[in-house]
Amino acid sequence: MQKRVHVAVGVIINQHQQILLAKRHDHLHQGGKWEFPGGKVERNETVTAALIRELKEEVNLDVNSTTAFMDISHDYPDKHVLLDIHLVTDFNGHATGVEGQQIRWVELQSINEYEFPDANKPILDKLLTLSW
Repeated sequence: MQKRVHVAVGVIINQHQQILLAKRHDHLHQGGKWEFPGGKVERNETVTAALIRELKEEVNLDVNSTTAFMDISHDYPDKHVLLDIHLVTDFNGHATGVEGQQIRWVELQSINEYEFPDANKPILDKLLTLSW
């Protein structure tokens, strides 16, 4: 039976309409690829609470609110992921890679220059249809 992982994901957009990406450490699942920051939803935790906690732990941002964007269910050979994706535009702080990961603010039109895990493709496709 495949491992099932529920993940809260933040598409963080700053006042310059740039999106925050983080590069996964090489030793992790889908390592070396870029992702939208976030992390596992713990037992008895809401997606919003998990996202606020994870974004503080991973990129040192204090999130004031989020907006549900989309859900994705994706099967990798070794695990099944359920991604709960939220848009985050209301936050405070200066983003840093707290866990030593690379982070980068990128323009939407440049986002396809980065390699993402397969599960992120629907997020990219939907973002590219939005008008800012």
